[in-house]
Amino acid sequence: MWVFLRSGYPLRILLSLRGEWMGRRGLPRSLVPGPPRRRYRKEALPALEVPVLPVTATEIRQYLRAHGIPFQDGHSCLRAPSPFVGASQLKDQTSATTSFSLFINKTTGRFLCMTSLAEGSWEDFQASVEGRGDGDREGVLLSEVPEAEDSEEVRRIWNRAIPLWELPELEEAQLARVMFGLTKVTDDTFRRFSVRYLRPARSLVFPWFSPGSLTLRGLKLLGAEGQGDGVRYVETTIPRPGAYHNLFGLPLINRRDVEVVLTSRELDSLALNQSTGLPTLALPRGTACLPPALLPYLEQFRRIVLWLGDDLRSWEAAKLFARKLNPKRCSLVRPGDQQPRPLEALNRGLNLSRILRSALPAWHKSIVSFRQLREEVLGELSNVEQVAGVRWSRFPDLNRLLKGHRKGELTVFTGPTGSGKTTFISEYALDLCTQGVNTLWGSFEISNVRLARIMLTQFAVGRLEEQLDKYDEWADRFEDLPLYFMTFHGQQSIRTVIDTMQHAVYVYDICHVVIDNLQFMMGHEQLSTDRIAAQDYIVGAFRKFATDSSCHVTLVIHPRKEDDDKELQTASIFGSAKASQEADNVLILQDRKLVTGPGKRYLQVSKNRFDGDVGVFPLEFNKTSLTFSIPPKSKARLKKIKDDNGLVVKKPSSGKKGAVPQNSDTCFQPDSSKPSG
Repeated sequence: MWVFLRSGYPLRILLSLRGEWMGRRGLPRSLVPGPPRRRYRKEALPALEVPVLPVTATEIRQYLRAHGIPFQDGHSCLRAPSPFVGASQLKDQTSATTSFSLFINKTTGRFLCMTSLAEGSWEDFQASVEGRGDGDREGVLLSEVPEAEDSEEVRRIWNRAIPLWELPELEEAQLARVMFGLTKVTDDTFRRFSVRYLRPARSLVFPWFSPGSLTLRGLKLLGAEGQGDGVRYVETTIPRPGAYHNLFGLPLINRRDVEVVLTSRELDSLALNQSTGLPTLALPRGTACLPPALLPYLEQFRRIVLWLGDDLRSWEAAKLFARKLNPKRCSLVRPGDQQPRPLEALNRGLNLSRILRSALPAWHKSIVSFRQLREEVLGELSNVEQVAGVRWSRFPDLNRLLKGHRKGELTVFTGPTGSGKTTFISEYALDLCTQGVNTLWGSFEISNVRLARIMLTQFAVGRLEEQLDKYDEWADRFEDLPLYFMTFHGQQSIRTVIDTMQHAVYVYDICHVVIDNLQFMMGHEQLSTDRIAAQDYIVGAFRKFATDSSCHVTLVIHPRKEDDDKELQTASIFGSAKASQEADNVLILQDRKLVTGPGKRYLQVSKNRFDGDVGVFPLEFNKTSLTFSIPPKSKARLKKIKDDNGLVVKKPSSGKKGAVPQNSDTCFQPDSSKPSG
């Protein structure tokens, strides 16, 4: 049905409201009360900060004992007395438990003082304990104060928003409840969580209050837009997502609470708290990330239930977050038809308390029988498309072959020198990153500035040097992508790179790491004078990292030198056969124009461990946007042919210039009448 608001804007509403939950980085200017604004940032490149000296939990304990600092061992943090608490604050701490207000992360060494809100690195803490810090240094440790511009914007929006039950027109209030599926959520629940409604933007407003006070630090706006037969939810945070560390519902947590339910959406927390009466918290960035800065606020709970959503991606995120929180105290609600996300369960009249009681422990001492695996297998069989992974939006033929981008796999990518490997792989990774796949780039061959320029051009689908007035707009949008860059350049040791990747997975929940390229790490390995043995060791290290961290690694490897008139094959990858054996996927960028003059580039999938489909499809390079795309009017078609002996190729037409030889994996007839971009 079509419903018209007073503003005259139509919105199509599907009553079931099982819409896609999507996020938008940054607040649209049309929704901001007041004049538009422009931000200028000191750091345009979101580089990954790597600890100079990684610290272990054992080293932290030894240091505290050596300096006579008492501490308590927690689930993910160590608790100790805080050196950043003033004398007046110490008088207010009446018990031994409250005096241990400093939380030190066991994995990273970063600390947070719950009383003064001071925070910093392990090196900062050591400097303070040893008297090497001065007043200026300690000032840096204080938690970052929101920008004055952000604070003004937060205050302006919050003052204009009103409680949902105070809307002057009943029809508008009912429409808002239907849009967000809140027909069964009571006014008392909205009042308890201080949820408001912004009429000009038709958005719910969720507040972020400072711990221990009602100081407003930020906001999250949630809007609903009609999209076909469904509803698309749009999130906006102030400050931007990277600095928005709000555990929604935290002010309602009592110090005596020992159990909490974590959800990925604020609306789910409202439904759960109303139905069960249990403490509930919503993660600030949903299933995308669990920032380690939030772990101290979860230390008091002996049991944490993660109920993040109703799809396989939410289930994978729940298992990943449980590792950070200590799996022994975590339970997971498995997605299913009778166990949807909490808000939908409330609307369907399901018993949410019963669903919570069926939550599975995240930690098992051992798995000894199929009985413990049968539900996992059923979940994969009933969610085939989700098991296949995140699908590319720019490369539909890649989806037909690889089916999707999956965690825990190793992809080896190769191609001739000068064929555009870095340009293609940057768009390949950018495509996934724009869909919420947290990505870490290790570019050892070209500088991060040059790589970022390429990716920004691909993101904007055009050359920004010709339209500099739009640079800030595109740069702001690009900056909010979950994209990070290693600061290495040139040769690096594999141990340093792996340590950096592990740090990124823990801190930023990285799901995809791109290494361009392997050859730049071989010079630092002193294992052997044999370069082949060194490469085998490096490939094995990346394979182990991908499996242990449940993180996809894309590894660029140069091919060995071969005759120019021959196409590359899997055996063309430099080194021994270990790279292709360890890899789950092998992608080859073929470039016939380097051999025959005018011709075509095409991508060959020569190995696919997921389901075995291999093949080739054409690529056309757009020099203006630095992007690859499938020609819309190309006569070439992707074909996959198999027989009992493997892959068979139809013979190309005789005399057809540019046809793929018979030793290719599939039949592909490129159109060489036009030169590639």
